[in-house]
Amino acid sequence: MDHAIHPYSAQPDRPDFRWPGGRRVAVYLLLHLEHTEIQPPEGSHRDPRFRGAFFSGNPDWTTYTQRDYGNRIGAWRILDLLDRLRLTASVAVNLLAAQRHPELVSAYRDRGFEPVAHGISASRMVTSLMTEAEEAAEIALVRDGLAKLWPGATGWLGQDHGATLHTSRLLAEAGFGYSLDWANDDEPYRHASGLLALPPPGEWDDVQTLWLRRVPVTRWPGLVAEALDRLLAEPRGGRVLGLGIHPWMLGAPHRVRYLAEALEGVAGRGDVHIATAGALAAEVSSFGR
Repeated sequence: MDHAIHPYSAQPDRPDFRWPGGRRVAVYLLLHLEHTEIQPPEGSHRDPRFRGAFFSGNPDWTTYTQRDYGNRIGAWRILDLLDRLRLTASVAVNLLAAQRHPELVSAYRDRGFEPVAHGISASRMVTSLMTEAEEAAEIALVRDGLAKLWPGATGWLGQDHGATLHTSRLLAEAGFGYSLDWANDDEPYRHASGLLALPPPGEWDDVQTLWLRRVPVTRWPGLVAEALDRLLAEPRGGRVLGLGIHPWMLGAPHRVRYLAEALEGVAGRGDVHIATAGALAAEVSSFGR
């Protein structure tokens, strides 16, 4: 690798380990609680993958309110599903979303869900256009602001996976234990800073796969099942599969049936360990990884 954030590590050279109960594969669900600013502050940076009216200076109300649909409707529909299946979840939460949606924070917190710090808003991402001091200040702002609204965030997910050469070190210095920004492995590993890289949803994030890559939603349950089948067929342990769920996407009435089918399949497997991302990170540390 052409960076010093972490060394290259070939899978066969690592010690093997098991999740609780001797299980070789762990699954976590990652909900998203996000707020998209119609007019982000001057000097903030947006995900360049989104072009046209969305995230432009001229609001496209239909597109913006589609995101808002997730917080108004989709999230509650997904909560009903998780309650029925008795599944826990981690929640990637923007600071501005936590400030604007105390009702959702309460609903998630009361169920024992875990917050994951997810930047300031869905319209501001960390990029190399920021100075190191600016990035450190943003991380501290999010950390301290969330601690007042929903304590317990030990992990970080960069908004739109925005990161710089300094991010993993700055996160460790700010007291975070893990991040969900590195999609280069099936197993957790350590950065040079000591920060744990826990495999993110990647290919199993609904927006990445269904919206940006335009995979038909009917394939969603099969993608999840096929990934688990393959991971379970391999002898190695310590595997992690994260499922990224945006309520404006999979919480829509014509899509939620496919989320239900996928999660019913996960919940029905006795050979996978289901936990929050933070619990998995803590278990990795207990193994000395």
